[in-house]
Amino acid sequence: MRALILAFLLPFLATLTGCNIVGGVVGNIMAKQEREGSHNVDAEYRGLVGKSYAVLVTAPAVIQASRPALAARVAVVVTETLQEHSGATGFVPGPRIIEYQYNRPNWVAKPLGEVAKDLGVDRIIFVDISEYRLRDPGNQYVWEGVASALVGVVEADTSLPDDMIFQKRIEVKFPDAAGYTPTDLPEGAVNTELTRRLSDRIAWLFYTHEEPNIIKY
Repeated sequence: MRALILAFLLPFLATLTGCNIVGGVVGNIMAKQEREGSHNVDAEYRGLVGKSYAVLVTAPAVIQASRPALAARVAVVVTETLQEHSGATGFVPGPRIIEYQYNRPNWVAKPLGEVAKDLGVDRIIFVDISEYRLRDPGNQYVWEGVASALVGVVEADTSLPDDMIFQKRIEVKFPDAAGYTPTDLPEGAVNTELTRRLSDRIAWLFYTHEEPNIIKY
């Protein structure tokens, strides 16, 4: 009798085992796709479409002293990225922006609506970098890169040409894991990647883009 019962149950048990195996394989595939896949992220500000823009970047004197090329680099990268993806009809090239800021140091005291008129654009994207460091102040031997900025937009062709219509604070970090030293990563690599991540996060605010499902910044 036991043999008959076992013979009856074996096909059913095999089916259950097969389902578990298939389910496990499918689950692993889906988990891998989730880890390695990507998804679209909508723009947080859509007002560049059909408009012209200029990107102005500032930083405190202490950051400018230690990273004199930082503001210019971010301005150029963000400008070029938005030229390609934002749907804007015009822009001021990064080098011209840098020249404007250099030749008119008092521009920071002017309303941004007037700055927009000087540059002949509808929108000013204003980036104020508040923090940029490659190490923690208390540890000079381990990389702990952090960059943060306040990003704002002025719509110069509206009834409120000097007001920030949109504002967003962003922060990025690099490396993604603790314990990296100059022996593992040169300073130039850390600086380059931190600047790239900061520029990405600024530009991504203004157009629908694709991000990995699991992203470190």
